[in-house]
Amino acid sequence: MSGSSRIRTDLALEATESFAQSNTELRGVEVKEQYDEERDIRTTVVKITTENGAKAMGRPQGNYITIEAPNLSASDEDYHREISEEIARHLRKLVNLKRETSVLVVGLGNQAITADALGPHVVDNLRMTRHIIREYGLKSTEKEILHRVSGLAPGVMAQTGMETSEIVMGVVAETKPDLVIAVDALAARSIRRLNRTVQITDTGIHPGSGVGNHRIGLTEEYLQVKVIGIGVPTVVDAATIVHDSMEHLLDALEEQEQKEFLEEMIAPNLYSMFVTPKDVDETVKYLSFTISEGLNMAFSGV
Repeated sequence: MSGSSRIRTDLALEATESFAQSNTELRGVEVKEQYDEERDIRTTVVKITTENGAKAMGRPQGNYITIEAPNLSASDEDYHREISEEIARHLRKLVNLKRETSVLVVGLGNQAITADALGPHVVDNLRMTRHIIREYGLKSTEKEILHRVSGLAPGVMAQTGMETSEIVMGVVAETKPDLVIAVDALAARSIRRLNRTVQITDTGIHPGSGVGNHRIGLTEEYLQVKVIGIGVPTVVDAATIVHDSMEHLLDALEEQEQKEFLEEMIAPNLYSMFVTPKDVDETVKYLSFTISEGLNMAFSGV
């Protein structure tokens, strides 16, 4: 296995790029890209349509929407609102929100670790309505659809002694939502996508997979309810930084020589180390508001 292929990524877009770089034909995978030059937002939809495509990509069949926004880590409220609107627009495409829907939003991650706290912060910022509707029996009108929104931040196994999937399964069995939306911090292959990219997928999510912790996934197959996964890469594999830095120095070498050199130079322990920017505290705060507002817009019809 080459050094670059051992570097982890949760982004389907980056998986397709690795095939393009090696000039490998990728069957059963459709890629469509759209660029909004005025807002500097690039949206790529990766659709895995066959079992062979899923096997090659190492991901389930389904849709993977990637929104790349270079200014997403900056504190520009107007820009963040535009991204929130994009998130809401794509959610409405993946989910039928034209009727009253019961939605459970699960904020995955460890709130005590900033780079992993995206999910819990998103839940903190959501407008919860399930308890109000249950209490007052509000009904929808022709002009307004009232979705029952509830939230859960289940923590991590080291805090609870339970699999996240076990906790979510119990809540799903008790509250019976029509839809589960799982929000998690991801790992990226490219430094330029760190804190600047949002991935939305209708295939669910696997908690901890980005940092090599293999857990039972929150998927429709497991929970028996439709699951949407939303994530932002907040960490990169430490080996990525070494790999990319060395690659610039080795441009003069042939491709095969370059791969062999990088494999020898990157220490194995770097693949178990993850790096995040120093301003991650502020960035995660901005990102969590952006995602929660996107969800609020989708559920309120704004």
